[in-house]
Amino acid sequence: MSFKNKILSYEVDADGVGLITINMEDHPANLFSPDFMETFFDITAQAVADANVKGVVVTSSRRMFMAGADLKMLEKPIEDADAFYQNALKMHRNMRDIETGGKPFVAAINGHALGGGLEVCLACHHRIAVDDKKIKIGFPEIKVGLFPGGGGTIKAPYLMGIQPAMMAILQGTSFTPAKAKSAGLVHDLVTSQEELVPAAKKWILETPNAVQPWDDRKHKIPGGGLFTPNGVQTMVGGIGNVRKLTHGNYPSAGAILSVIHDSIQVKFDRATEIEARYFTKMVMSKEAKNMIRTGFFAIQDASKGKAKPAGYDKYEIKKVGILGAGMMGAGIAYVSAMSGMDVVLKDVTMEGAEKGKSYSTALLKKRVSRGKMTQEKADVTLARIHATDDPNAVKGCDMVIEAVFENPELKAKVTAQTEAVLEADKVYASNTSTIPITLLAKASERPENFIGIHFFSPVDKMPLVEIIVGEKTNDRAIAAAIDYVVSIRKTPIVVNDSRGFFTSRTFGTYCSEGIFMLEEGVPAAMIENVAKTKGMPVGPLAVTDEVSLTLGKLVYESDPTPDKHPALTRSYNISKMLIDDHGRHGKKNGKGFYDYPEKGKKRLWPELKNLFKSDVDTLDKETVGKRLLHRMALETFRCLDEGVLTSSKDGDIGSIMGFGFPIYTGGALSYIDYVGIDTFISECDDFTKRFGDRFSVPDSLRSYAKEGKSIHEYGKKALGKSEIKAMLEVDLVAYANSIGISASVDDLKKDTLEKVYAKLGY
Repeated sequence: MSFKNKILSYEVDADGVGLITINMEDHPANLFSPDFMETFFDITAQAVADANVKGVVVTSSRRMFMAGADLKMLEKPIEDADAFYQNALKMHRNMRDIETGGKPFVAAINGHALGGGLEVCLACHHRIAVDDKKIKIGFPEIKVGLFPGGGGTIKAPYLMGIQPAMMAILQGTSFTPAKAKSAGLVHDLVTSQEELVPAAKKWILETPNAVQPWDDRKHKIPGGGLFTPNGVQTMVGGIGNVRKLTHGNYPSAGAILSVIHDSIQVKFDRATEIEARYFTKMVMSKEAKNMIRTGFFAIQDASKGKAKPAGYDKYEIKKVGILGAGMMGAGIAYVSAMSGMDVVLKDVTMEGAEKGKSYSTALLKKRVSRGKMTQEKADVTLARIHATDDPNAVKGCDMVIEAVFENPELKAKVTAQTEAVLEADKVYASNTSTIPITLLAKASERPENFIGIHFFSPVDKMPLVEIIVGEKTNDRAIAAAIDYVVSIRKTPIVVNDSRGFFTSRTFGTYCSEGIFMLEEGVPAAMIENVAKTKGMPVGPLAVTDEVSLTLGKLVYESDPTPDKHPALTRSYNISKMLIDDHGRHGKKNGKGFYDYPEKGKKRLWPELKNLFKSDVDTLDKETVGKRLLHRMALETFRCLDEGVLTSSKDGDIGSIMGFGFPIYTGGALSYIDYVGIDTFISECDDFTKRFGDRFSVPDSLRSYAKEGKSIHEYGKKALGKSEIKAMLEVDLVAYANSIGISASVDDLKKDTLEKVYAKLGY
């Protein structure tokens, strides 16, 4: 027989070998979805029942064998857990029908086989893959808060051994075909696509009586079974390590251990029930929902540039100018060159420009040494970066990104100098982390083309880029900035102008809250350790050292706002005391909250115990953790409420990718739902009484709680340009006052701004 629809085709050759070719025409990739399963298992059942069929080859007509499960079927809340469980059991039974039907099945793996795609392959008795290093084979489910639920978790130990299987599933490892063969997931390799299906058919004709390892009584688990010394040691060590690394924040990790432990002791059909039961529980967990919604869908959409304004063709950037060859400028030059752009890296001296280029030299050398790039390609990439001290060298650039020191006067000077040679229709961006873009754009003759592009350090590693829209920035500039960020393989979020924007403003609350607790008597080690147990990658004191206490002090002193929030002043005073009285500037000078010896690991500065008298009874670890996370979540909501953020998704993406907010919560805004809005408000009210009004809850959040809505339903309209202008006018007035020009908002209608600009030399 032959069959073809929009999901797959099936035909039987003259030798009696069936060929199933997956091609899901209505999907961007082959996915393990309900419509696929229905068609696939119907065809496999017919093949097993057909006396003329000797065996079946399963392959794909696409470059990818199968990307994994269709997560859209898991994104929405599952209301009937038992129905989901029964469907999972049905899928297992269908796979068991393939395995026990008496006919050999071979997976001919021509591209990526991930998650559910790999589990389709594991249902086949034999697996052959093309030996191509670009192909990935593995179980990525842990990255979205799940584990392999289509047989992968219970089958992997039989193929790989208990410890290797546990590590591969817990870490979401992706193997090349060659490494997958060494690990036991793949049996054979071929050198080309053309050899693949013939090799699979040959195996079928030579192996009529195929049996899966878990159905073979003579099969021995590699490395020993569960009750061997190696098996016992693996399970005991695994339990301890999982608890140590996840702190119970990722329930799927514990479920993986339970499934492996419980299933390997029983008959295989019973094992499928165990896996299905645990999988159902994990699918319904709020951690998985959060990680699927934000960690997969939201980040994927953002990475594709879905925020780009409609109606604009791709803004082609063949040549980009980078002004300033310091750490940030050097990093931006590297990622731009890696994406194929020619780069003009300009600094005030040739020595500085060449030093900035040497940053790329070192990174490329490392890639070559690790086998990730050929020397020839590295040389070509490095040749794209042109170091210079000539301001005229940016002529002909499609975009210029200014990355000089955080000083408005210096940035204004550089802007005027650059626009003198830059074509009028090109986009000019400032890589600033705190200074309002509208203020910086006053130095530009083309403010409609002026935009903020805020990178994170180190640029080559940090995936997020914050695009900031000034008062006069037009949609074309926004579209161009998004195109650029996507082309350098970063993830953009778009925010409205404000001092500190979103990421710097919010992350600053994490650092300051850690410092406040230290001042109140909470031991430094407790603050740092609790932060990490809650899922933050680095403690607030350590990360303050990383960015330096000096920088925080300078940012505060350069902020012209006359009546700063008391929390900012309090944090500033502590940093100033550590700098002025104790010479502790941060990691760069080897002394901050930590000591950084030339040899050995960093350690907390012992004198902290004397400077900030410890009273461990003042706070419990739950309160410490909640103060850190609640504070960031509350500030993120304020950004949404004020219109700095225009969507809850951007708040979640920015918090996770920008400063490491725990992904199991879904991000800083999803965290409010994770805790529960009512509980969150109640705890913030308590913290307000105990620790200060920085925890005060906006009325808008209270009204939302009364309506019983999710934070993702928050429907506040983003601020329009008139509202943004009103906010920025306050900043401009404050700045005028700070440089000795008495001004009010009313004065802005007169000539005050001209006086300010004149004094700045605009």
